[in-house]
Amino acid sequence: MPYRGDVKVKLNNGIEIPIVGTGAFDFPDKYPTTKGWLSSALKNGYRHIDTARMYGTEKFVGEVIRESGIPREQIFVTTKLSPLDHGRVQAAFQESLDDLGLEYVDLYLIHWPQTWASNTDGSGKAAKNPNGSNKTLDTPNFVEAWVEVEKILASGKTKSIGVSNFSVKTLEVLLKTAKVVPAINQIELHPYLAQNDLRDYCNRKGIVLTAYTPSGYDKVRNDPLINELANKYNATANQITLAWHLSRNTVIVPKSSDNGRQKENINLPEVSEEDLAKIWHLDRGERQCNKANPTHHTVWGWTYEQLGWEDYHAPVREETSKL
Repeated sequence: MPYRGDVKVKLNNGIEIPIVGTGAFDFPDKYPTTKGWLSSALKNGYRHIDTARMYGTEKFVGEVIRESGIPREQIFVTTKLSPLDHGRVQAAFQESLDDLGLEYVDLYLIHWPQTWASNTDGSGKAAKNPNGSNKTLDTPNFVEAWVEVEKILASGKTKSIGVSNFSVKTLEVLLKTAKVVPAINQIELHPYLAQNDLRDYCNRKGIVLTAYTPSGYDKVRNDPLINELANKYNATANQITLAWHLSRNTVIVPKSSDNGRQKENINLPEVSEEDLAKIWHLDRGERQCNKANPTHHTVWGWTYEQLGWEDYHAPVREETSKL
């Protein structure tokens, strides 16, 4: 059956999350229009909004929810802890809650595993190394931050907790001491970066994956196979890719400020298992978002090795493709 906008995934704590949400990232120069397209997303049937402290859009998200007339409990809200705030988790969370104007969030994520040093000029931005990369700190680290995130969960001010941009390597470190297994790991995920090894690991641990950059941008949208299937199913290339995600039980948070594309992203075709299998084999371990900087070879201050972002991709396995 085609996706209609009401499908949910159950997390490891029993909470259900809508499988399709809207990302709430926007650039500061576009903030005057942010509320408009977030409002249209809710009107188009979205009930899951994914924001972050780093995005600067929490205030708009809260205002749109209150002005929508939709009961708060019907909208799933995710926000994230900035890498600048690993040493002040409780205060940072309260700032997010205050900006949202909500009594609780449904999901709170550690946005990145690395900790950034703050710029001493009071700008609220990350300090830089001489080569231009973000300056990172060994402590407080994500393990220490997670202890504080667990306390927020215990307070009831968030219903679920999780991580973002974590790999098998960083999850293994976290799970050595974590009392609560993350409910979600939000990562870049699309047909050119299927992340089969990480997906297998998270499945075994009961961690649901959320895909950002789920479309793979124009690189994937222009893929010949994706376009062949789009023609076959009378759909857009984007709809084919998003339908593939749903077949893998992956939560997706595509962001679009266009009313028409919002409707497309939440009304997806049913693609045959045979055609879905073809998409699986497009994987090439190729990132389209948050690639290592070509000059200093880091992603927000950490190398691929530190992040655990291996530059290979695991082969498709039969037991994986049927999950």
